[in-house]
Formats: sequence, structure tokens, C-alpha cells
Amino acid sequence: MSTAHANSSDPSQGPALTKSQVSLIGMSGRNIVADVVECGVGMPVVFLHGLVGLNEHWELVVESLSERVRCVTLEMPLLSLRKSDCSIQAVSAMTMQFIDKYFDEPAVIVGNSFGGHVALRVAHERPELVRSLVLAGSSGLIERTVVKGAPVRPTREWLVEKIGELFYDKSFMDPGDVDRAFALLNERGGARAMVKLSKSARRDNMADDLGEIEHPTLLIWGKKDVVTPPSAGQGFTELMPNAELFWIDDCGHAPMIEAPGPFAEAMHAFFDKHGFAPVEDQA
Repeated sequence: MSTAHANSSDPSQGPALTKSQVSLIGMSGRNIVADVVECGVGMPVVFLHGLVGLNEHWELVVESLSERVRCVTLEMPLLSLRKSDCSIQAVSAMTMQFIDKYFDEPAVIVGNSFGGHVALRVAHERPELVRSLVLAGSSGLIERTVVKGAPVRPTREWLVEKIGELFYDKSFMDPGDVDRAFALLNERGGARAMVKLSKSARRDNMADDLGEIEHPTLLIWGKKDVVTPPSAGQGFTELMPNAELFWIDDCGHAPMIEAPGPFAEAMHAFFDKHGFAPVEDQA
């Protein structure tokens, strides 16, 4: 796995960041290049995004947590994946490859939506790589797909409607995210990749596996999530032996964007409860 680093350390821009790219080997044998942003020191915490997510969607949560842990956001080019690389299993395998090679100790894995599902797959298949889980609006149990009926070449209006469904407060929807998704989905194979990844996740129901995941798990759920509804969060809590649920009122499917403050506070409290990365040890 190769890396190329670029540093940003302007204190006026928040915590110092290290940006790099990693080359992972897909199931096809192809090199898949992913973007990595890192800041902070100490216990590693890896952040995984959803189907149309970005590293930057975690920025405000990371800014709070980087005072006590090493935050690493991993951005996979999901909508550019093709053939055998385009499945929940393939993305999970590449994520395991990344964690296995990038860290010398188990990591906390934080995942939203599809990224939460990947985190669950990693914890189930390679439990030694994982210290604990933080899941927000995770697929893998109950979900309502936002790509049903997706046209071969989605219009911008269709995307505004579908991306808008991720939020309770639509003002949090970034027009730039719509523009980016529009460009990716109108590339050859982009929309097909989104549908294929979504279908592979829906087929990979983990209800029978969740009882075997014994890592301490924090579920952060928006009470207004219409994609993975509150019943999904409750279901994870009931099936996972060491899971606890933190609700966020008036919040949808992407709480790290819509409620980054409560999200970070919940993670700080979770770390405190389990003795992870005490703040006094990070001086």
C-alpha cells in the first residue's frame, strides 16, 4: 500500500491535517486509490462515509475529537468502482486491508450509512482489527433505499430530492454535494455503481451475525431518519450484546453533518465510559 503525503498546518484552519492517498488492491486485482485525511495523536479512530459521502463530512466531529485521539478519515471512490470491486464485500475487504496495514493497534471504526455496514463487516470478519464501533444510520439491518427507481442518467432535480431525504433540516444539504454527485452519476457506470452497491448492501442482512460482534458499540441515530428509521437503531441495540443507543432529536440520516456537536459529545462520553483515550493522557 503506497502513500503520498501533503501537510496542512495553518493553525487558523483548525487542527493540523495530513492528507495522503492510499493504493488498495480490489477483488479484481486493480489498484483502487482512496483519499486519507489524518489529524491528532493517540488511539486510532477511522471514519467511513456513505455512498455519496466525503471525508469533509466528518470535519466538525474530527475537530472536536482530535484533541484526544488520532482521527483518520478514509474516502473510497465508491461510485467509480466497477465489476467485482463494486460490492459491500469488496469495499469491506479493502477497508480491512487499509486498517491492517495502516495501524499497529486495533482502531475505533466510525461509520455512517453504507460505511456503518462496512464497519460491521470488518468487526465480524476481522475482530482483532477493531477496538469498538460507532454507527450512525448504518445499513445492514433495516433500510429504505434512496436509489430505488434511479434513472440511468439521474437529473439534478432527482438528486436534490434524494439527497434531501438524508436530512431532517434540508438547509444542511450542500448544493456542492449535489453537483458532485450529479457529475459522478452521469459518468459512464456511475449510476449503475450506486445501484449495485446499494443492492449488495440490502442483500447482506447481518441480523444473524450481530450477536457475534462483542465490541463496545455506540449507535448514534437521528429520530427523523427516514432511510434507516429509528426501528433500525433499536434493532441493532437489541441484537448486539454490547451496544448502546444515543438519540438525536430533529435529525435525519447524516447526524455528523446535521448535529456534529451532539455527535462528538456522544463519542467523548462513550470514550470516557470505556476508558478509551483519557484526555489527561493526551497532553
